[in-house]
Amino acid sequence: MLFNSLEFAIFLPLVFGLYWFLLQGHLRMQNFLIVLASYLFYGYWDWRFLGLIIFSTVLDYTVGVLLDKTEDTYRRKLLLWVSIVVNLGFLGFFKYYNFFVNSFIDAFASLGIHLEGSTLKIILPVGISFYTFQTLSYTIDVYRKQLKPTKDFVAFAAFVSFFPQLVAGPIERASHLLPQFYVKRKFDVTKAKDGLRQILWGLFKKIVIADNFAKYANIIFNDSDSYNGATLWLGVICFGFQIYGDFSGYSDIAIGTARLFGFDLKQNFAFPYFSRDIAEFWRRWHISLSSWFRDYLYIPLGGSRGGLNMKIRNTFIIFVVSGFWHGANWTYLIWGALNAIYFLPLLLSKTNRVHTDLVAEGKWFPSWKEIGKILWTNILVLFAWAFFRAKNMEHALQYTSDMFLKIGEGLPEIWPQTEFILGISFLLVEWMGRSSKFGIEAIVRFPAWMRWSFYLGIIVLLFVFTGEEQQFIYFQF
Repeated sequence: MLFNSLEFAIFLPLVFGLYWFLLQGHLRMQNFLIVLASYLFYGYWDWRFLGLIIFSTVLDYTVGVLLDKTEDTYRRKLLLWVSIVVNLGFLGFFKYYNFFVNSFIDAFASLGIHLEGSTLKIILPVGISFYTFQTLSYTIDVYRKQLKPTKDFVAFAAFVSFFPQLVAGPIERASHLLPQFYVKRKFDVTKAKDGLRQILWGLFKKIVIADNFAKYANIIFNDSDSYNGATLWLGVICFGFQIYGDFSGYSDIAIGTARLFGFDLKQNFAFPYFSRDIAEFWRRWHISLSSWFRDYLYIPLGGSRGGLNMKIRNTFIIFVVSGFWHGANWTYLIWGALNAIYFLPLLLSKTNRVHTDLVAEGKWFPSWKEIGKILWTNILVLFAWAFFRAKNMEHALQYTSDMFLKIGEGLPEIWPQTEFILGISFLLVEWMGRSSKFGIEAIVRFPAWMRWSFYLGIIVLLFVFTGEEQQFIYFQF
């Protein structure tokens, strides 16, 4: 079920009504309703994969209970590895089986050895990368004794399957979200209004920004041989708008929807295109995934505490694995490696945490130096996006080389004027709201006539620019 669909527009009010008007004060029943609603939300796409999420829920709940009953080091490690191997085994089979088979065959073919192999027609279960990491965080935290295992199976099932963030995040930690299912929730009008504002802004990002820029990104990338360098750069700019509007828009809708039900999810995007270096970008982009890899992979590997070789190794591991998490394609691996290359000079020169403050804090405009840093960071990001968006490595290499080799062939051959007016206006709103958790959070302080005029304007734009219902990009991850 898509957030931008008629089905969800019917589903959400119905669940909301049952949750608050029928079951308020009945905590366990509210949690049970969330589980049922989440399974309906997920099963609407393909009910057959409900078995996977239910199995993962039962497995990690059981592992948590058993970890609490033993202090034996060997047993605890065995239980942890059962959870890791089974969860990552499912993820690996559905997401990477065909990739590894094809790569294995291609590797031997390059040596003149021709092997026969067969791939499978596997459908990737929506959201498997997200809920797998969410349940793993629970098991690992319980193993580390950083979290007390739950004995409330309904609450745990609700945590794993919570429909607002089930299929594309944010990836919530059990230590943050799970305890919220233990306490009685009272309807908060202020919180609900804030949630509706964030939902509205998320829908604007998705429908008006992402889906409209996607048309031009698709046209250019699907026929990239026909265009000059300036048009190819335009293509990655359009994709930059698309992926940010699409993914951060999903996160805004998810966080806003959770707030309607009395839950707080963590911020997943913090205005990353205003970053002054690549390290700041990664602290602001897909925060829940970046922090997950930091805490459960980078730090256990030694982080940046070791010598030069260890720092380089760990940086490449974290970024390449992050790329591989996105999909079974060499383009994602190269995208991750490129970001590692961008990041390394900052890490080695110990300047990767220079920009932890808000850009131009307390000011309307950044300095010329800050503008230069922001532009350079975005050029690096956009170049890497070309690999992320390309169909395969051959396409990526041809596209990126033509971006430079054909740059002198004239101005862009395509010019989405209306979309760029919308895009610039969108960035201006985001810039003014950059100190908030989402772009229009601070609008609550404006006069009522101004607020409602703005809301009405967004709603009009949603109807004017809406087209065919588009799936969110990160559903494929």
